[in-house]
Amino acid sequence: MIAQVDAVEEILGEFSGAHRDQLIPILQAVQDRCGYLSREAMIRVGRHLQLPVSKIYGVATFYNQFRFQPVGRYHCQVCRGTACHVKGSAGVLDAMRQQLKIEPGQTTRDGMFSLEVVACIGACGLAPVISVSGEFHAAQTPESARRLVARYAKEATTHASA
Repeated sequence: MIAQVDAVEEILGEFSGAHRDQLIPILQAVQDRCGYLSREAMIRVGRHLQLPVSKIYGVATFYNQFRFQPVGRYHCQVCRGTACHVKGSAGVLDAMRQQLKIEPGQTTRDGMFSLEVVACIGACGLAPVISVSGEFHAAQTPESARRLVARYAKEATTHASA
């Protein structure tokens, strides 16, 4: 928590003299650096901008780009854009939900995986697409998505025991 507080304070220092019109760029910077928007981070941003925390939270919850929980070591984003939808991303998402035993917006108890639905990843020609911590996996099926999760889980245990 101390490292996160330091990161937030450093970001706020970069936005010295900022006003409410800088709220979204500040929240984006905090999430980029910390991975999500914690309650404490929103309180500090509110103090810095002299805005009530309820206003900060209201803005942050309006935009689906902001997260309020830490993401897993492997952050899985399933595209549900039109091309991915037409090519079966609903089945891919269901397979990942079942395999990981979490819903979109959640992280596994061990902190290894998080699952997120995104409106469009911008790789329509590769549909359906999954991004795992920024690495794209094209032409996914429910079965290939299950294998992908298993591969990352195995990779995590291999690195943990090494």
